[in-house]
Amino acid sequence: MGQYASFNAQSSLEEQVKNLADEELLDFWEETQQLAKMLDQEEQTDLEYNPEYERVILQELQFRTCAKGQC
Repeated sequence: MGQYASFNAQSSLEEQVKNLADEELLDFWEETQQLAKMLDQEEQTDLEYNPEYERVILQELQFRTCAKGQC
């Protein structure tokens, strides 16, 4: 699993995601999927998954794929 560098608290999610290596980005995406699944199974309604993470990660993955000429 990748090691995450500490980010400036003022950095946007998009900037933080752009700075991750490919493997780290895939690890982050996988962890968000696991978190979403876990929260779906929890009966606590005060916790909510933010789909913004998924959108940003998938958008960055798509950009990287196209930049490599694979789209």
